[in-house]
Amino acid sequence: MAGKREKPPLLLIAAGGTGGHMFPAQALAEEMLKRGWRVRLSTDPRGARYTGGFPQAVEVRQVPSATFARGGIAAKLMVPLRIATGVAQVLWQSLLDRPKVVVGFGGYPSIPAISAAVILRLPRMIHEQNGVLGRVNQAFATRVEVVACGTWPTQLPEGAFGRQVGNPVRQAVADRAGAPYIPPGDYPMSLVVFGGSQGARIISDTVPAAVAKLPEALRRNIRVAHQARDEDRAAVEATYAAAGLRAEIAPFFPDMPRRMAEAQLVICRSGASSVADLAMIGRPSILIPLAAAIRDEQTANARGLVSAGAAILIPESRLDSTMLAGHIASVLEDPVAATAMAHAALTQAVPDATVKLAALVEALAAPKPRTEPQ
Repeated sequence: MAGKREKPPLLLIAAGGTGGHMFPAQALAEEMLKRGWRVRLSTDPRGARYTGGFPQAVEVRQVPSATFARGGIAAKLMVPLRIATGVAQVLWQSLLDRPKVVVGFGGYPSIPAISAAVILRLPRMIHEQNGVLGRVNQAFATRVEVVACGTWPTQLPEGAFGRQVGNPVRQAVADRAGAPYIPPGDYPMSLVVFGGSQGARIISDTVPAAVAKLPEALRRNIRVAHQARDEDRAAVEATYAAAGLRAEIAPFFPDMPRRMAEAQLVICRSGASSVADLAMIGRPSILIPLAAAIRDEQTANARGLVSAGAAILIPESRLDSTMLAGHIASVLEDPVAATAMAHAALTQAVPDATVKLAALVEALAAPKPRTEPQ
């Protein structure tokens, strides 16, 4: 009688909250599936909104978690209970089907899975996208075998072991790596605008007003794809329409890699994943770091593209529509400079980031040599 066939190893990925956490998690999931692993994603309802691009083979589990940073007193009192419930769920799931490795990508939805991995003493690591650890990754940095760093150098607490890997990009981005850039000219041009899940209001207030101030000869050629929150959508549409601009507005564009590849200019926050995508595809950008970021990590994220001459950085405190209009015009009215920016962006890409991260996973999964007693 044939023996029972052994299941492929299981990787448990924990991520959630924003695309900045979910997109590199998706990249790792895609790579590990290619290597014959099974992949389970542990996230929360917010993170689940970003799972549409994950391969169907990834098993998605929503588990309870919470943060003290949101909600009133009653919500804060419930935080420990929600986290404990989430940890209990992941513990039970892991006992039924034991992961070979657990990888956290930050955000409070990753707390239950990493906590369970600590309790069960499973091989584990975290990936930090920014040059400064987020709160959750800071808490677990010394409780994991390795901190895989997307931005280097990354500030790590004493006792944490860091490895430089870069920020993985999704396959949809990797497929457009180095896509030929069409410089701006007297023909339809694409302007892509997005602000991330936090602090998008100021971008939705400022960018449409700035585009409306551009010279008519330039404005008539611009086609805008603007990712705006539902509560900002009507105002954004009205401003573009009043300026006679063709604009497509949506709360989320699932085909953002395609849109970025077709863009002459991108205006966005400088989240780590956005910066990695811009570098991989190679596009000129105007970056507006999130001022509310406590550790100012988005300014650090932008440094590489800016120093390479691939991006223009505007601190949020100095952002206004007149200044922004001037910067947009400086790119779209100078095809030579715009092309140079696109090429400079490519110099900041880390094409093998996903492969490096996957290699760390497999190294953690490898059997550890026994040490013989003396």
